[in-house]
Amino acid sequence: MKFEFNPDYPSIDDLRTKAKGRIPKFAFDYLDGGCNEEVNLYKNTAELREVELMPEYLKKYGGVDMKTELFGHVYDAPFGISPIGLQGLIWPNSPEILAKAAFEHNIPFTLSTVSTSSIERISEITEGRAWFQLYHPAEDSLRDQLVKRAEAAQCPVLVILSDVPSFGYRSKEIKNGLAMPPRMTLNNMLQIMGKPDWALKTLVHGQPSFKTLKPYIPKGMNMHHLGLFMNKTFDGRLNEEKIAAIRDLWKGKLVLKGIVNEADVDKAIKLGVDGIIVSNHGGRQLDAGQSSIHSLARITKDYQDKIKIMLDSGLRSGPDIARALASGAQFTFLGRSFMYGVAALGKDGGNHTIAILKTQLQQVMQQICCERVEDLPHHLVTK
Repeated sequence: MKFEFNPDYPSIDDLRTKAKGRIPKFAFDYLDGGCNEEVNLYKNTAELREVELMPEYLKKYGGVDMKTELFGHVYDAPFGISPIGLQGLIWPNSPEILAKAAFEHNIPFTLSTVSTSSIERISEITEGRAWFQLYHPAEDSLRDQLVKRAEAAQCPVLVILSDVPSFGYRSKEIKNGLAMPPRMTLNNMLQIMGKPDWALKTLVHGQPSFKTLKPYIPKGMNMHHLGLFMNKTFDGRLNEEKIAAIRDLWKGKLVLKGIVNEADVDKAIKLGVDGIIVSNHGGRQLDAGQSSIHSLARITKDYQDKIKIMLDSGLRSGPDIARALASGAQFTFLGRSFMYGVAALGKDGGNHTIAILKTQLQQVMQQICCERVEDLPHHLVTK
């Protein structure tokens, strides 16, 4: 199936600019921001773009094949959609829009525990091919129920989030009084009134809520008590015992997201984890940490053939995907880029963003005379 992208928005930066003008400031700040001074948010992309690729112009060349095998499934491109919380707050119905686009393009879509669509609905859209990302519950009974629901929904991959032992200090969200739904301060009401398309779509699709968690949330909670409930219900701090318990429960592929050091990779392998996503949560958790590409460079030295290594955080374009793959990642994930696309173009945003990334990546591979994704490391310029 061929998808054309809108020439008025040929880059992710164009989509970001358009999205900023279409959604309330509190929603854009949540999507776009990092933690503390946002140093690592910018380092992620800047340091990734220091990676250089070497073309081989005189070699015999047979064309580009972007197909990539991952966990027994051959995807049409080496990138997928990262799990993102509160998606429906950013743009109404966005999890469904992105899941549908991912299914049509044959790339993975990952649903967050705290997104605004249910496991069952996303499974229906993707015919059981969506991945599910688990925020670790404090109670074993809730953990078991969520894992069993993901299994019943035929999710092939369970992703455990490892990098939220505490919530990042995000001053913009504090100032905006971010909540679900947004707190109706005068400032937020004025922001909503200034974005009538967003407001109308929200009316049509309904107030966003944590759909996967709906069966477990007591009815009639106000925002204050819902916040207390969420803090009490989820314990983001992982350890080997918690991962081992999930490994025993889950028979599909198991991935840890947020791994940034070799010691944790060693533990993951010993626990029988199938893959890791090197990630710093998009620069939203630890401002004093390394960029994702620097963590990847260290990890791939010793673990390239021992576990599937993927990369998330900082990627914003097809060339960025090529840089990451050349640096040793076997697959990549992007989050903000897809949400910019949906916030900018609504129901067309998912297909448009995927088309941009595929087109850009294909052009890079053609330019450097690389036929297969797995050959990109041969084009890495070492320094």
